[in-house]
Amino acid sequence: MNKPLPFLVKLALVLFSMISLGYLLMLGKTLFAPMFFSFLIALLLLPFAKFFEKRCRFKRSLATVTSVLLMLIICSAVIAFFSNQVKSFTNDWPLLQQQGQLAFHNAQEWVAQKFHINFSKQWNYINQGIDKLFSTSATIVGTTLSTVSSTFIFLTFTLLFTFFILNYRRVLYAFLISVFSDDHKERVEEIVNNVKSIIKKYITGLLIEMLIVSLALIIILSLLGVKYSVLLGFMGGVFNVIPYLGIFTALLLSSLVTFATVGSGKVLLVVIAFIVVHAIDSNLVMPLVVGSKVKLNPMIAFIGIIVGEMLWGISGMFLCIPFLAIIKIIFDRVPGLHAWGILMGEEGALEGGKQRLPVTKKQ
Repeated sequence: MNKPLPFLVKLALVLFSMISLGYLLMLGKTLFAPMFFSFLIALLLLPFAKFFEKRCRFKRSLATVTSVLLMLIICSAVIAFFSNQVKSFTNDWPLLQQQGQLAFHNAQEWVAQKFHINFSKQWNYINQGIDKLFSTSATIVGTTLSTVSSTFIFLTFTLLFTFFILNYRRVLYAFLISVFSDDHKERVEEIVNNVKSIIKKYITGLLIEMLIVSLALIIILSLLGVKYSVLLGFMGGVFNVIPYLGIFTALLLSSLVTFATVGSGKVLLVVIAFIVVHAIDSNLVMPLVVGSKVKLNPMIAFIGIIVGEMLWGISGMFLCIPFLAIIKIIFDRVPGLHAWGILMGEEGALEGGKQRLPVTKKQ
């Protein structure tokens, strides 16, 4: 009879596997990031593809192409809307420049009064910073070009993978079922169905949540008389998709735009508006709309966001939550991995008796 491995040996193997997997994911960022993102989009477009196949009698390839084109049309409409908002924002650039100069002059006077640094010394410090900035301008340009090219490659791969996943979904499903023995077939089918259902509901709820947050911010900012309230509101809703860090980034950008357009008087009101909307979203909208579909420990989710940013950047921060949800579904249903599922879950699940470690009785 085979003896179970000691705990330290298991822990070493788990850590080695996690480090190896993380290294492979970091090396394959160009391939794996758009592939996983395409998997999420394919789950979202799956009802449309089935509709075109069954109701409209389209062939699978035509139904897939139609679904992808429908997604592109919607995304193009959103981009066109944002472009119009940004265009109106750039038309007021002279006003922004004037407000920025006034704010800069006031800041100079405040520094001169508080720290007794005259204007000439302040300009010397600024010129030194500008010289350092220009000395690294080549690096900045190179990084910008690299980012643009990487984004183009990411979008191209995402469209291709979305088409392939939707078009060959039966082949992929048959592979997942066939790669395991018949004894585990029922459990594998349960895991696949749960992943498909939970991730689809999570993405749909996330889009609804984004729309609710955007509308709330637009209404509040409009009542406050903040200029570009539509642009700032939608920006806040889109950035809110990135857990924890997105809303603070949107708050920072909105505060800067408000400061440049209407001065510092309404910046505090904008900060309060974002905090109130974020509090309502976290405690009311998120549980009701998105629901408890992804029952992740906030600490694990936050660690996942940091690790995702280290591996894949912004795309990793967005993909980490559904990725962790899939891992937790697998852990909860595979013997020997229940403890890791409990670690990733919420405390309420333990109190409700939904997650328990298997207890072995001595014979």
